[in-house]
Amino acid sequence: MEQAPSQSFSPNVPRILIAGSSSGVGKTSITLALVVALAKRGMRVKTFKVGPDYLDPTYLALASGRLCHNLDGWMMGKDYLIDLFSYTSGDADICIIEGVMGLFDGVNISNLEGSSAQVSMWLNAPSLIIVNAHGVGRTLAAVVKGLVEFEPGLPIGGIVANFCGSDRHVKSIAEVLIQSNLPRLTGAIPRDVIPHIPRRHLGLVTADPEFMKREILDELGRIAESYLDVDNIIGIAKSAGPVPVSHTPARRYTNTGKSLKIGVAFDEAFHFYYQDNLETLEQCGFEIVRFSPIHDKIALGSFHAIYLGGGYPEEHAAALSENRDMLARIRSFAESGKPIYAECGGLMFLSQGIETLDGDRFGLVGLLPAWTRMKSRLRALRYVEVTLNQDSLFGRKGAVLRGHEFHYSELLGDPWTNGGWAPAYTARRRGKEEPMLEGFQKGNLLISYVHAHFASQPGSVKRFAEICGSVNA
Repeated sequence: MEQAPSQSFSPNVPRILIAGSSSGVGKTSITLALVVALAKRGMRVKTFKVGPDYLDPTYLALASGRLCHNLDGWMMGKDYLIDLFSYTSGDADICIIEGVMGLFDGVNISNLEGSSAQVSMWLNAPSLIIVNAHGVGRTLAAVVKGLVEFEPGLPIGGIVANFCGSDRHVKSIAEVLIQSNLPRLTGAIPRDVIPHIPRRHLGLVTADPEFMKREILDELGRIAESYLDVDNIIGIAKSAGPVPVSHTPARRYTNTGKSLKIGVAFDEAFHFYYQDNLETLEQCGFEIVRFSPIHDKIALGSFHAIYLGGGYPEEHAAALSENRDMLARIRSFAESGKPIYAECGGLMFLSQGIETLDGDRFGLVGLLPAWTRMKSRLRALRYVEVTLNQDSLFGRKGAVLRGHEFHYSELLGDPWTNGGWAPAYTARRRGKEEPMLEGFQKGNLLISYVHAHFASQPGSVKRFAEICGSVNA
């Protein structure tokens, strides 16, 4: 798999955004099928995922053999998003962008912010819209007409009908779209032909050979060639006009000497990271060294900082608890004053331990004076904007970061009243009028449920690098 982004720039790369009339219409499966089919034709396929999702990108990367990047208008902003797309697609033959939720669904109901439609318009990328055709005929044309006319100027190149019935059903759908002067049917997929992709409570499971076998990918490619007009889709992608020029000078992927080492937890329990967050760390002088809190017993002293991302620590709580050498070394690292930044699953790992849904308890690092407990229902799914309550690893007091929360666990206890921890953030959450305190800070430890996107605060990683350098001087 590709290990580094391209440094070339290709403003006219063919591109298409795979959108949906709603969630659950088959965007991910159909996008994967198309990516595999294009790759089997010998095309260099670059993939992107709209929104804050961590799991779909692992499948897209596996299908294409290249890194997948998120494109999130709300967290990144327009200039950064355009810049990111342009500089990571330079050597691609075609770019496939998987949308999020329904075409117009984003941060709120009043505008396009954070939606697939926003990314389509910003990148001048035509959309291929997937609709659920089960049990509908002429009504499908009404749905498509609404999608086409809802936001004037949105480039829509074609329609894919999923969950179709008989050949007669498909023919009638194609005819009514033509009669209604709407985008043509570019594919029709029968019910029950797409293989099942395993899921768990955060969505798809992470793509690896255990869950996404090569045979499944090959079958998806055959489905695309059988039921999608792949040649037509390529033509739609080629019809895209030039990518708009970012108003911000290109600032990505400059060559810098790497003088700092950051240990990034990466294994079955920890693997939720935005790819461009990691690349920004590299750009600012960090050498990323992956290590496994489950399996490794390595010394951590050579690291200048540790980054503990999200994932599934609850699924591997027993194994994490049994690696006592690693738990002790994380504690010693924190006691040395070196920075540790932990998000969501990382928060759980640094807590006293995890209480599972079965009521079993597994002790973990124990830095944060509270336990985490898994719940059967979602505790948070939302964008969040946070203001730093004090000088911190990623900014001065008053600086603002944007990010996303998605977790089923909760904290038992209040670390702010125990052991010198201070509230790291004042958070404004979508759908919540009143700001709330969030996150935990103590010295060079920053722990939060928020998955922060570094691009939302220019200079955040540069400050992090400066702190790491001064602490380790």
